[in-house]
Amino acid sequence: MNKSLAIPPNKRQIFTEPLGYLISGTRKDTIPRVVKFLKGISSEFNIFIVGDIVTQDFLSDDFLKTLVKICIIDGKTKREKIIINFEGIFDKIIEFKNPVGIIHKDSWSIIRQSINSEKKTLIKIIEGEEDLLVIPLVMEILVKKKVKNFIIYGQPPITDSKIKIDEGIVLVEVTKKIKKKISNIIKTMNILS
Repeated sequence: MNKSLAIPPNKRQIFTEPLGYLISGTRKDTIPRVVKFLKGISSEFNIFIVGDIVTQDFLSDDFLKTLVKICIIDGKTKREKIIINFEGIFDKIIEFKNPVGIIHKDSWSIIRQSINSEKKTLIKIIEGEEDLLVIPLVMEILVKKKVKNFIIYGQPPITDSKIKIDEGIVLVEVTKKIKKKISNIIKTMNILS
């Protein structure tokens, strides 16, 4: 995609609902469940992380940090700065700007190149936020029969929508079905120049 996309104000709720399987609970509760799930996968798989807290949890776990292919962070959680120790973990670090509520047009090619690279990559948003970058990540990952691809991100508790959504970790397996769902979400977004 060579255009930037923005969330229409009247469609914000769509973007708060989990895109995949929600493992609800606190960080302390959810990480062991994610480890158990991933250890149970018998085929080859890749892990892509979006969000600072989930990245911090994965990189501080000896088993999980070996699985990560790409992490996308913005150095903040709940608008507060967060320090993540990623020294010696990534082969490549890419920094760029992605305004709040926007998927910047450059994110598509940066994510595509990172997926196609053999290098373990950290994508750091130096201005703006990373939350919406799950969307280009889903669309740029190829669906392969022999390799499973999982995008994992944190889910804050949502209490002000039609449906109450618990806090936890969302596990999205990239399939043709989820790509179609994301494609439909993209159609609801405003195209910017």
